[in-house]
Amino acid sequence: MRNLYFFICFVLVGFLFTSCGDNKGDRQEAASTSRPAMKGGQASVVDDLSARNIVQIAAASEDHTTLVAAVQAAGMADVLANPGPLTVFAPTNAAFDKLPAGTVEDLLKPENKKTLMRIITFHAAPGTYSLKDLKDGATIGQATGDNVTIEVKEEVIYVNGAKVLGTVAASNGVVHVIDAVLLPPEK
Repeated sequence: MRNLYFFICFVLVGFLFTSCGDNKGDRQEAASTSRPAMKGGQASVVDDLSARNIVQIAAASEDHTTLVAAVQAAGMADVLANPGPLTVFAPTNAAFDKLPAGTVEDLLKPENKKTLMRIITFHAAPGTYSLKDLKDGATIGQATGDNVTIEVKEEVIYVNGAKVLGTVAASNGVVHVIDAVLLPPEK
């Protein structure tokens, strides 16, 4: 009799977990339709309770669709979604529009993935650099191993000549929105 009792409890618990799993999937599906989804890996995790990570912030921004497309084409969404901490200098769509005609389209081609990865990596720094850390004359080591230089003119912050337009805290670091694409030094 005791074994029958445990069997029934086991079946009921299994049923409850299966039922909860289905509802959770529905919530995740509904939540994923409310904002652009990244494909696969850490970047595709849907979590409407935690603070947004760098990738989720970019994906939710209408001003960063080109950056999101570039991150996806380079296969770097999971890197930017991981715990970090990271500081990302995120060019706007208008910043990408300043590049010579055809540049973005060319970079998004599979054969240019390494170049695109280097450019995106040059926009990310290990560690968190808040606005107060962006002081005139400071240099920040980027993930490529190269540095960017901070300049402050009339209380406006520039990173390698790109103007910082705004800053958003992320669960895995910070995003500084900039008005130009940073190009790494040629090697």
